[in-house]
Amino acid sequence: MEQEKLEAPASNTGQGRSISFSRSTTIRLMEALDANGHGNVHGGVIMRMVDEAAAIVAMKHARLPVVTARVERFDFLAPAYIGNVVSVHCAMNYVGRTSMEVGVEVVAEDLMTGVTRRVASSRVIYVALDKEGKTAPVPPLVPADADEQAKLEQAHLRRMRMRAIEEELAMIEQMTS
Repeated sequence: MEQEKLEAPASNTGQGRSISFSRSTTIRLMEALDANGHGNVHGGVIMRMVDEAAAIVAMKHARLPVVTARVERFDFLAPAYIGNVVSVHCAMNYVGRTSMEVGVEVVAEDLMTGVTRRVASSRVIYVALDKEGKTAPVPPLVPADADEQAKLEQAHLRRMRMRAIEEELAMIEQMTS
């Protein structure tokens, strides 16, 4: 059987890619080994699913291997239970020179009732690597429409606020050491 290659830009870092280019959803049924004795899925199971699913988005955008640099935010909002189908929805939020921020929403669905609920959200930062394991430049993130443009602007403002906080914390740490 001949495999068809999906249309994708070459790995030219000057060529931008849209948010929709690398968007991805990973789905998995939660089983007994994923949960504690009360039937609640372990937070670590959800965290692993998030890291794996978000890494797919980063690799797809960069067309390079990536490593997790930081989990910038991880909020647990509600439990997931044995028998739920957990969906991890990921999309690129921001792209720097070698780093990428992936936004994640985690939803659990009870297949018997059809009830869905948001169980977690996260922002994970990845860095692309070249063949020698050094950081590598990635294609820019370009908006495909007005919604993507708004998301990119919001992410840029958030990145600027985070940089200011990091600089302030570094200054405080330097003063106290």
